[in-house]
Amino acid sequence: MSTRPPAYPADDPETALKYAVQRIRGFDRVQVIEGFIEPLSPAWDHEGTIAKLRERIAPKVNALGCMAGSGDLDLPGTPNWFVPDLAVVPRELAKGAGALLPDQTLLVVEVTSDSNGDTDRVVKRRRYAEYGAPLYLLVDRQQRACTLYSLPGNLGYTKVDGPHPFGTPLPLPEPFGLELDTSEF
Repeated sequence: MSTRPPAYPADDPETALKYAVQRIRGFDRVQVIEGFIEPLSPAWDHEGTIAKLRERIAPKVNALGCMAGSGDLDLPGTPNWFVPDLAVVPRELAKGAGALLPDQTLLVVEVTSDSNGDTDRVVKRRRYAEYGAPLYLLVDRQQRACTLYSLPGNLGYTKVDGPHPFGTPLPLPEPFGLELDTSEF
């Protein structure tokens, strides 16, 4: 009987951590935020906000040859493995992919919860910009506002549109080129 070598370099703690997190039993989904393992269990109201957003952008997502989902996003070189509430990615990149990189998305959306609002507002916003996610939409349910971040750089996003109170139409720039109705968020 032969022993198989691990599927990751044993001397690489980042890869070992991310490999282990993907195999945690008892949780459907987990993510790693700045080295801390965080189980995901969104409430139905949270999921309802994501469903409404997905419905509103679906025609444009399909026309672009993309898909919208909550697949894994890796941030190499960091102790981070994010599971966004919603990301829009080209179908050809998603097919057969385990994880993608933020710069392979067209849009990343995070919807805040009481337990993780500051993570979405600060940590994820900074990291998504650092890793080149072109558009980051923060749907802040505690502040009842939406903010769209664009033009990513190493120090954060250089363009901010918002916060806009729920009910205020929010323009999503190209390649979406649509006005997002936020009245039911």
